[in-house]
Amino acid sequence: MKIFVAIAFVLILASLGSALLFLMKDKGKSDRTVKALAFRVGFSIMLFLLILVAHSQGWIQPTGIR
Repeated sequence: MKIFVAIAFVLILASLGSALLFLMKDKGKSDRTVKALAFRVGFSIMLFLLILVAHSQGWIQPTGIR
């Protein structure tokens, strides 16, 4: 489960970085920045849903504040 969460975080950061790159490179003349940010939102929602399902299935347990 930790690997899936780590992969999702890497995908989110990569999408955010590519959006920044497209924004700097295209100067707002194309829609690649919007698509990259849309993928970032999709990856974030996917990660949130994955964590909810994993918790409900018992794959992960909350540890609380120690």
